[in-house]
Amino acid sequence: MNRDTNNCEITVAAEAGCGWSSRMERRFRQTPTLLKPSAGNHSCCIFRVSKSRVESDAKAYKPRIVTSLDCSPCCSNGPGLNDYFEAVALLETRIRESYSEALHQETSDLIEMMILDACFIVEIFRAAASVIKPDKDDPLFAMPWIFSFLTIDLLLIENQIPFVVLQTIYDLSKSPSEAHLSLNEIALGFFNYLLQRSDKELKGHCQVSNVLHLLDLLRLIMVSHLELEHSPPVNKKLPGLKPSSKQLLLAGIKFEPRKSHNLLDVVFKHGVLRIPRLTLDAFTSSFFLNCVAFEQCYYNCSKHITTYVILMRCLMSSAKDTAFLSQRGIITNFLGTDEEVVRFFSDLTKDVRFDIRSSYLAKLFEQVNRYHRNKWRVKWTRVKRDYFGRPWLFLSATFALIILLLTFIQTVCSIIQAAEPVTVSSSRDLKGKAPSYGAPSYGAPLSYGAPLSYGS
Repeated sequence: MNRDTNNCEITVAAEAGCGWSSRMERRFRQTPTLLKPSAGNHSCCIFRVSKSRVESDAKAYKPRIVTSLDCSPCCSNGPGLNDYFEAVALLETRIRESYSEALHQETSDLIEMMILDACFIVEIFRAAASVIKPDKDDPLFAMPWIFSFLTIDLLLIENQIPFVVLQTIYDLSKSPSEAHLSLNEIALGFFNYLLQRSDKELKGHCQVSNVLHLLDLLRLIMVSHLELEHSPPVNKKLPGLKPSSKQLLLAGIKFEPRKSHNLLDVVFKHGVLRIPRLTLDAFTSSFFLNCVAFEQCYYNCSKHITTYVILMRCLMSSAKDTAFLSQRGIITNFLGTDEEVVRFFSDLTKDVRFDIRSSYLAKLFEQVNRYHRNKWRVKWTRVKRDYFGRPWLFLSATFALIILLLTFIQTVCSIIQAAEPVTVSSSRDLKGKAPSYGAPSYGAPLSYGAPLSYGS
């Protein structure tokens, strides 16, 4: 009986083991559902935002405007519709490789979607550049709030299309009147509604190459003038920048706004941290959110924007820090209260992978930390703040110093006077002379021979 039971248990265990191994083999053969195997390639540049970031602000990564524009001018210029389809169909492999998740649309559906989206975007750029004249009653251009939100939507990381598709559609539909205009130029002209750059500055950025999508285009014009990130010779044991702006202020570091159109041009010299003016509004906040998400997903790009927001997060750890930077003219806050600004940068840097030693601000972090860790500077700054920060305290300290100095001089004079020798002279030697207090003379003996006379 026991032998039969043991054989039965062995048989059941063997069958269960075979079932488990077969299930595991099927699991191993399954294709990943979140990311496709080629998501880490250089060609993959459009990603879905991580779940942790979506949980912080789900609306920040979703389009707000769903609209349509008459694309007939775009399609009527140049070749026919079949030519557009054939030109974009040649890019199908590159299009599919650009997305981190598999695109399950059929070839015709995918190409149709790309052509419609690209024509829509190109026509918006042309209208903004006055190449074409849009309908004056079109709400897209007649209502400023729609135009502003549309600008934000075009920079959402999940809403991007490969730049090569835009370039193909633009080249095919370009008219002779716009032969001198590049796609970069009219795209930057469209976003300059919010960037507020001069025409000279925009022309200097029109030669940016190897653009992946529109979000990458705006990111590149901010970092193209900076050196590529590398590992500068910094102290590897030096910790990252942790003190807030108020703590740095107590260490004697001054804050000044810097005259620069590029937000990333932060410098530290002679105890002064100069930061370009930052306007926090719906556009800049959305741009930062999507740029950081892109830099965290795309391995083959620098982390300049991430480094910048890490710096601002360190400087603004409380509402008082935000208020101080606003008073200094470094921040113009249209985002909300000071607490909301602190929360925004806190959520923005959540789960961010960042190596301070390889960032473009590595040397600045090191210099600021070294300045902040100097105890003598901290003490001297405290003395200046406590005794020279207010007029009446300064006057009180000055009077006290003068009294102390006069007391010291009087004490020194008294000591000098007490140390001088004293000389005494007889009254017979004082006729017409000032009294002398030298040592007495005992050379002449006294005479007692003559009697004293008390009268005649």
